[in-house]
Amino acid sequence: MLHLLYILAFTILAFLAVMNMVRNLMTLGSEASRPVGSGRPGSGQRRNPPHPELVDESGSLIDEPYLVMKSISVDDARERLDALYESSPGPSTLDKGPDES
Repeated sequence: MLHLLYILAFTILAFLAVMNMVRNLMTLGSEASRPVGSGRPGSGQRRNPPHPELVDESGSLIDEPYLVMKSISVDDARERLDALYESSPGPSTLDKGPDES
């Protein structure tokens, strides 16, 4: 008897899930066939602000590739990392030996 109850419960859940999926597909299809400007009133005129990383200091959009890689030597990179480490807050352990704290 308990097996029949489980089968009935999962059949109802599966039926509800399929109905929800069909309803969502119908909604998506009707939204896809609608023109872009005929959504909500005023939605065509309103634009989202650009991402802060795509704007320079003056507020204008940057027209550059998203990722710019610069080639530097290993020694230059090591010097920059050492300078960054030395300027960071906290005690510096670069010049200390392994037995010193």
